[in-house]
Amino acid sequence: MSPTRKTAGQKAVATRKRNAAKRQAAGKKVASTRKGRAAGKKAAKTRTRQGAARKAAVTRARKKEAALTQPVQVQNPPAPEPQVQATPETPIPE
Repeated sequence: MSPTRKTAGQKAVATRKRNAAKRQAAGKKVASTRKGRAAGKKAAKTRTRQGAARKAAVTRARKKEAALTQPVQVQNPPAPEPQVQATPETPIPE
């Protein structure tokens, strides 16, 4: 029995997969090295801080805009109910 032969298309697919795996591995290694160095750590902190500041600014603007557009509703206090005490002479209204 002869081994199964690969067609040209299958060879190309296998090569692309291998190359993609190599690229991913190299990229992961570079990223981990960058995170380990002091400059990489500083850059990561800066990116995080900038992202948080931008998000906070957007949230503040949205809240301010919402406060300006919503009408202010003033609630009147409810009218006090008349107090009726039950005594033997006063019947309780039903």
